[in-house]
Amino acid sequence: MQSTDFIVARKDLQDCKTITTELPHEGALPAEALLVKVDRFAFTANNITYALLGEQLQYWQLFPAPAGFGIIPVWGFGDVIASRHPMIAEGERLFGYFPIATHLVIEAADVGKRGLRDAAAHRQKVAPVYNAYARVGGDPAYAGRQGDHQALLRPLFMLSFLVDDFLAEHAHFGATTVILSSASSKTAFGLAHLLHSQRTGIRVIGLTSAANVAFVRSLGCYDDIVTYDAVGTLDPTSRTAFVDMAGNAGLRAALHRHHGDNLVYSGRVGLTHQDGLDDAEILPGARPAWFFAPDQIRKRAREWGPGGIETRLGAAWRDFAPRLDGWLTITDGRGPDAVQRVYLDTLQGRIPPDQGHMLTMTA
Repeated sequence: MQSTDFIVARKDLQDCKTITTELPHEGALPAEALLVKVDRFAFTANNITYALLGEQLQYWQLFPAPAGFGIIPVWGFGDVIASRHPMIAEGERLFGYFPIATHLVIEAADVGKRGLRDAAAHRQKVAPVYNAYARVGGDPAYAGRQGDHQALLRPLFMLSFLVDDFLAEHAHFGATTVILSSASSKTAFGLAHLLHSQRTGIRVIGLTSAANVAFVRSLGCYDDIVTYDAVGTLDPTSRTAFVDMAGNAGLRAALHRHHGDNLVYSGRVGLTHQDGLDDAEILPGARPAWFFAPDQIRKRAREWGPGGIETRLGAAWRDFAPRLDGWLTITDGRGPDAVQRVYLDTLQGRIPPDQGHMLTMTA
């Protein structure tokens, strides 16, 4: 039996292709392992971030590929087609982190009523959240378009939730204004919603391209919208926190110089521009720093106890999710050619902000 895998060159993300790899037959599966058929998965700009940071954050280690290549992780659904674990039956549906492929072998561990963990040795250097799979068969929240929303936006909304929590924990570093770049992006939209609906005394400003102004305005969660070429019109005297979803070094430098010491926080969350990996100069204001979600997850897990994150995130998601049908159009794509097309369009920034793509490698 074979898996069809979509791989990209680690040092040249434009270089991508489809290969086949051999899978163990059911009798050759390791003890307590599962053979999972990858069904549907979401692909967003966040997956490009995973690729750009694949070396630094060990994402390339999750799903082995030929030398020099990697398999980009995606959030989606898979069905167990063979099981050597006594607590997991064939036909189980799982939600979690999958490869862009038709199949995955999972070494099931810590199996409980609601989920399990992949204990494969090569996967253990990443944060635990990336090795966890929810058992979602029969759960209406993970079925149909609601399930698509979960795959497309729940992981991104969790990032929005964690950034909002981090900022609030630090009293927004004394800022009265929070500026979000890539304001049309799904992570920025989620964060803007949380800031706008839950935090008093905070003005939320979205930075976007001229082409996306109307869309960003329609979201209704930004107090002001400014195009990238007009950042000089921002009030430089306002104490400001900048959440950088784009990783554009030129934009970041312009904001730092414009606000000076009034830029009290500069957090780098997303990375869709390849020129945004390093700052060669010391900029005025707060030193740019990566926001690393697993650190906040580990901290809150200790402080909030078992289920604490899930309970708070779930409440925030239930408030956010009803807004999605009004602005998100979901497009389905089947087969390697469709996957490659969406991947390259996303890499080049050609996906409109109101589109979401659910894909499968099976033609």
